[in-house]
Amino acid sequence: MHIVFLKFGPNRSQAGQWMAEHNQWIQAGINDGVFLMAGSLDSAQGGAVLAVRLTKEELASRVQQDPFVAHGVVVPEIHGIAPARMAEGFAALTS
Repeated sequence: MHIVFLKFGPNRSQAGQWMAEHNQWIQAGINDGVFLMAGSLDSAQGGAVLAVRLTKEELASRVQQDPFVAHGVVVPEIHGIAPARMAEGFAALTS
């Protein structure tokens, strides 16, 4: 499991230009069962995605396909998480 932070980068002002394609990229990840959640960070710093079922390398490749990343609107940070405890039902989402 990984969390991807998409923090605003040098071309933040271009977000509107790439928003539709960025949203399509997120929806494709949800449809594929790879993204469990996507949302905004506090204080308008960018966004985050909770991802499963991919290695860090596979996820990094997928993140590079995000139009926001490709056009410098955001800069990605990928952090691995090794869950030690989970709420009932959550484990089924991650396998």
